[in-house]
Parts: sequence; structure tokens; C-alpha cells
Amino acid sequence: MKRLVILPLLILTFSIQGNAQNKKKQDANAIKKMCGCFEVTFNFAETFNYSKDSLYKPSKTKTDKALEWAQLVKDDKNKVSIQHILQVGNPSKPHIVKHWRQDWLYENTNLYEYNGDNSWNYVLKLKPEVKGQWTQKVYQVDDSPRYEGSSTWVHVDGKSYWENTSNAPLPRREYTKRSDYNITLRGNRHEITKNGWVHDQDNSKVIRKKGKQDLVLAKEKGFNTYVKVNDNKCKAAATWWKNNQEKWTIVRTKWADVYNRNKNLKLEAKVENKQLYKYLFSDDYTKVNDINKVIETFVIK
Repeated sequence: MKRLVILPLLILTFSIQGNAQNKKKQDANAIKKMCGCFEVTFNFAETFNYSKDSLYKPSKTKTDKALEWAQLVKDDKNKVSIQHILQVGNPSKPHIVKHWRQDWLYENTNLYEYNGDNSWNYVLKLKPEVKGQWTQKVYQVDDSPRYEGSSTWVHVDGKSYWENTSNAPLPRREYTKRSDYNITLRGNRHEITKNGWVHDQDNSKVIRKKGKQDLVLAKEKGFNTYVKVNDNKCKAAATWWKNNQEKWTIVRTKWADVYNRNKNLKLEAKVENKQLYKYLFSDDYTKVNDINKVIETFVIK
């Protein structure tokens, strides 16, 4: 009698495990569809404002286009890493810019939550909280932290998408022009489409002050489309990465050491009146010791 009970339970267990593994593989395949060469259109518009200042001026609607190469950097059991590289200017002699990076970690429990003033709070989640989820960790051009969040990939009605809301620093298009808010509450949706993918955003521009309730200054809509094109169109960007990937492996390794300290993180905005990316983008920084040293100078102990 016991055998009759145990056998169906074993079959059910193996079935659940198998379905979980198939779902995980489906998730990873969706993530990797964000790799390759894309014609990108970046669209941002401020939609509503809640300022009591009669002289308040909303940000101008912004639209930009570029070619972007998304390079698969790592693909293992629980991690997919993609490096984005912009290719702009004259197609015969394009300008290459190392852009953002996104790491996807399966059932990750260690997160850094942005809290304004170039600081991130270390958050340790419980395993049941992240079961079946993927954390998207987004990094700046110098591989310093930007924002991250954990959610479940959804595959339904022929759609594959991931949604999450998380605190983030102001984007470059804003912090060079605005100082009236200090947190971007990003509502991110990554959806895979038949010809690429879409990054759909519903963002809030938040004023955060210690000891006070957050105030939403304005709302913003972002809609960035990534249309897949022949990889040959991004040949210059792919070649640049091949020639420079060793240096950026050193940079990522150093940052991994910093993140693995698993404690709150605060970074200097500038050292000797110079931002970190300007140091690391320089050909003067190629050796391990030099790269490690300059990154540490930005980490406030």
C-alpha cells in the first residue's frame, strides 16, 4: 500500500522539477533574444507633473536613434550577462561607445537598492521570495551599479515579458540638466517581440529627503524599441568589444569583489574632479593594479 502512495508522489515531484527546469530554460532563451545587432529608438516624454511651482518646466520630449550591439558576455546555469555597445556617427567610420550592461541572475538573494545621493542599500532576500524569479542588475558604462530588481518572466498568449519597479539614479539625459529630484522610480517592462524587443517604462521622478515621505514631482513615459538587423551592421562595435573585452573583464572582476562585500555601498561622484568612467575609458588604465586602485578610490568606506 505504501508503494502505491509513494510512486505517484515521486512522479509528481519529478514532473514539477521538470516543468521548473523547462520554464527556467524558456526564461533564459527569452533573455538571450536581447543579444545581437539592433536599430534602437529611444523615446522619453514627461507626461504629468505635480509641482506646486507655477514656473515649473517639464523636461523636453527626447527621441534618439542608434545602432546597438548587445554582446553575450556570460551564459551559464544561473546567469546571463549582456554588454551593450553603441555604434554612432558615419557608418564608414563609426564612433563606438561602451554602453550599459545587464546581468540576469536566477533566484538571486543579494540585491543593491538605490537610495539617492550615489548610495545603494544592500538587501538580502529570503529564498522563497525569489523562487522562480530572475534579478536584472543594470550597470553604468563604467560597470558601477545603477539599479536592480527581481521578478518572474511571464510567457503567456504568445508573449514573453518581465516587469519590475525599482529605485534608480537619474539618467544622464536628466542629471546633466535637472537637480529638482533625486530618485527615478523605474517601472520597467522588457518584452520580446517578433522582430526584437521593447523596453517599456513608466517612471516617476521622486524627491526623497531623509525623515520625510517621498514626493512624486512628475511622471515620465519611456518607450525604447530594439529592432533586430543583420549582425554585420554592428561589425565595428563587435570588433571593438573583441579588442577591449580583456580590460573590461578586469573591471567587472574588481566590481564583483566590491559587491560581494554584501554591505551598503556609497560612491564618490568624482575624484580629483573627474568621474570614474573618464578614468576607465582612458588607455592609461589597462593593468589590474591601476584599475583596482582607481575603482577603490571611488568607494567610500
